[in-house]
Amino acid sequence: MNSQDTFKFAETHEWADQEDDGLIWVGISNHAQEALGDVMFFQAPKLGQQVKQGEAIAVIESVKAASDIHAPVSGEIVALNEEVDASPELVNEKPYGVWLFKIKPTSDDSLASDLSRLLTLETYNAGPGA
Repeated sequence: MNSQDTFKFAETHEWADQEDDGLIWVGISNHAQEALGDVMFFQAPKLGQQVKQGEAIAVIESVKAASDIHAPVSGEIVALNEEVDASPELVNEKPYGVWLFKIKPTSDDSLASDLSRLLTLETYNAGPGA
């Protein structure tokens, strides 16, 4: 996993990290986990599910609230983090060190377009993540 400085952020508080294998690892921002409080449950998307950027595809629940998790890019869900399923509180402990699921982008062109709509860490921290 890369440094959070290289992550891209959705205004809905998900982060996206493109790995060397081309997959996009997805998690939630520190701002999101702080707003949620103690995470108690994560309802993951389905393996093989086709998703579109911005679509609500999963749910994360805390003692305070439930929040939708949106796809930061379009593609197919190809991996789920079983550690988060077993221990959802890991999201609170290290939000930038714990991924929730991985997306195989639809195509290089669609990925470039999707990533261009996301925010850098600096822009995210100045806006929705502030």
